[in-house]
Amino acid sequence: MSAATATTRAEAPRRAEALAIRGVSKRFGATVALDDVHLELPAGGLTCFLGPSGCGKTTLLRLIAGLETPSSGRILLGGRDLSAVPAHRRGIGMVFQSYALFPHLSVAENVAYGLRVRGVGARERRRRADELLALVRLEGLGDRPVGRLSGGQRQRVAMARALALEPALFLLDEPLSALDAKLRSAMQVEIKQLQRRLGVSTVLVTHDQEEAMTMADLVVVMGEGRVQQVGPPLEVYHRPVNRFVADFIGSNNFVPATALSKGVRALGVTLPLTLPAGTREGDAVTLSVRPEKLELFAAPPPSGAPQGRVSFVRDLGQRTETYVEVAGVQLIAVSPLEFPVGAPVWVRLPPESCTVFAA
Repeated sequence: MSAATATTRAEAPRRAEALAIRGVSKRFGATVALDDVHLELPAGGLTCFLGPSGCGKTTLLRLIAGLETPSSGRILLGGRDLSAVPAHRRGIGMVFQSYALFPHLSVAENVAYGLRVRGVGARERRRRADELLALVRLEGLGDRPVGRLSGGQRQRVAMARALALEPALFLLDEPLSALDAKLRSAMQVEIKQLQRRLGVSTVLVTHDQEEAMTMADLVVVMGEGRVQQVGPPLEVYHRPVNRFVADFIGSNNFVPATALSKGVRALGVTLPLTLPAGTREGDAVTLSVRPEKLELFAAPPPSGAPQGRVSFVRDLGQRTETYVEVAGVQLIAVSPLEFPVGAPVWVRLPPESCTVFAA
């Protein structure tokens, strides 16, 4: 078989199926790990379950894989109820955080292990293993012991093994957490490119916001066992639905404000903003605005803006964060303008970039 033929076969799209989570809850004794989770994940995309430790994201992944049983609710893959289907019959490939490779087997034997269990002949197993190793850029390493591989190479072997059975769903449990920052960044792009080529439905669990923003077509933000928000990465970043999401995703400024009939008053200025449902005039609310959206001026702008003073400057190389004290509130701004500590500045809060939450 020619290299061109092998590449074409390896990159042929696998069957992609939609995943549905219907009212799933999971309890461990008195502890509620998941509370009435509902999700509809489209076929062929990469979805990230994102949240802090203990939010339930890994538990949900294990329920999908069949490694745990829901206390209530249903999980459907391609419309098929998985409730009574054992893990090995679900058509799901999974890469664990530890990779879980077999140290006594070669790279190719690890990749082909699932095929061996299914009774596939040795010749076909090796052909398929070589095909997948080429796909994950590990050509020629099939006979190498896995103990002689780098962290990034072991990660690729684990992915190739999970893909060997052409799964309908590909699960990744914090697969990059053990890698250094530079390799992790490179692998984020590599996994996303591989997923796009194959077209396999993929769910990735991570607590790393940058990882989710880089890789996901859809982000599911989780907190306290519940889904807090579902949406494309930029939508979740720029339009958080509650303070939990606004606080967890990236950096944010939270400013005390008072609700008006058609907006809010914050830091002495009035802003025309949409209020949360049920908010009445005079209610205390919280204004949220990203550091890169704040505008700093060395002189009062025509539109009016509260005056503050620079309290700290943090140079991070690729950007500079300017800390400004305004009426007892500390704001962080990422601005192209540079100000020394102690300098007076005027801060504009762009209404189009602000979100209001209940206090």
